[in-house]
Amino acid sequence: MATTRTTALIVGAGFGGIAMAIELRRAGMHDFVVLEKAADLGGVWRENTYPGSGCDVPSPLYSFSFARNLAWPRRYAAQPDIHAYLDRTARHYGVLSHVRFGREVVAAEFDTGIAAWRVHTAEGEEYVTRAFIPATGQLSRPALPPLPGIDSFRGEWFHSAEWNHDCDLTGKRIAVVGTGASAIQFVPEIQPKAARLTVFQRSAQYIMPKRDHAYTPRHHKAFRMLPLLQTLDRLGFWLYAEFAQQCLSRWQGFTPVFARQTRKHLREKVADPELRRKLTPDYALGCKRVLFSNDYLPALTRSNVELVTERITEVTPTGVRTAGGTHHEADVIIYGTGFATQDMLAHLKIHGLGHRSLSEAWAEGPRAHLGITVPGFPNLFLMYGPNTNLGGGSIIYMLESQARYIRDAVRLLNAHPGRCLDVRPESEQAWDTEVQDRLARSVWTRCSSWYRNEHGRVVTNWPGRTFEYRRRTRRVNLSDFTIG
Repeated sequence: MATTRTTALIVGAGFGGIAMAIELRRAGMHDFVVLEKAADLGGVWRENTYPGSGCDVPSPLYSFSFARNLAWPRRYAAQPDIHAYLDRTARHYGVLSHVRFGREVVAAEFDTGIAAWRVHTAEGEEYVTRAFIPATGQLSRPALPPLPGIDSFRGEWFHSAEWNHDCDLTGKRIAVVGTGASAIQFVPEIQPKAARLTVFQRSAQYIMPKRDHAYTPRHHKAFRMLPLLQTLDRLGFWLYAEFAQQCLSRWQGFTPVFARQTRKHLREKVADPELRRKLTPDYALGCKRVLFSNDYLPALTRSNVELVTERITEVTPTGVRTAGGTHHEADVIIYGTGFATQDMLAHLKIHGLGHRSLSEAWAEGPRAHLGITVPGFPNLFLMYGPNTNLGGGSIIYMLESQARYIRDAVRLLNAHPGRCLDVRPESEQAWDTEVQDRLARSVWTRCSSWYRNEHGRVVTNWPGRTFEYRRRTRRVNLSDFTIG
């Protein structure tokens, strides 16, 4: 196949990829391509179609600042509404003309002779691009637990992010492995259908009530007539999220206030003291992701539900066995076990200067200057890279900051044909040292979670406020880079 040449190549058409594409177009740059392996855009909001799928960030904040939606059905939007919003926004800003669907990127190497990346797809295509921008995110690759016998199960089994909608759950004995953000949404939805629902919990979760409500026609009319009302709504949520983020990273004296809310919620929803004991976390609030739900705890109190806290030792052809020797028969197993968050871009073979692989550079965990650039990988710019996730708040705000920074970098590359930007190792080291020092004082180092890797590094989260990150990514500081 012929080689396609372009100024910028974006991998992925989820929120990050769409944000990046819109930013380039708004800056008058149209020579770019978005490669998407699926047949539709949307990223995690295309893939996660499990029952009850939705966002735990209020919808006015979980949207682009430049593309408000004045007609969200609910304060906390459901998956179909978020996916529809992304589709409308991409169409409105002309992004679809740049997207090539059904293209799975598998490898990329930097060609020093032409100061550009050669990107290869599973379909056998090659793209040559000045700026290589992976926007695959931290939550795009479902992770199955390493359980003995997982493939031996003779019934239906699937991950929540790959929901099998052809599997009729009515009257079935269902085993749910995992009790994270996805499970607390789909468990209440499938509980009424199940003959028996067994939920396997490795650790209890802090669960806050979800202050959700429908937006009525009166709300929508008011937002249309006076958009400032939604702006104030968004501002209020943003300020609260900034406060919560600071509480997790610095102001931990406030966390007992949030902990009391979770204990009150648990007492009100679960009357049985033994079940409450099982559902009470034994680690600091915020160390793992805090969850929001009004119906998960009540679902666990139903007569057809059992919460199992014993460690799973194996999956058998007919069910799940736990450490005490009990065998739990099941017709269907659903894994709500999250994503491979610590293996960012591990599914891609990326080679920079000297043919050094990104996996080698990240042997002790992903790291990048501003979460965006990696020494020895010129003109590689990451969206939703290392240490840019949030313990509280909207990742969309962070993605906008990254897109603006990368747009600035692409503009610089356009102004200097044949040159490249390679972040200095000392700049990246100074950034990483600062971030890890701040994280060491945060709540996220106090337990084992998907935020930390096997070396103890917090590789996902940003330790400050989103406004600070916006300020520090406002423009590219050329002193941080070697210009080749």
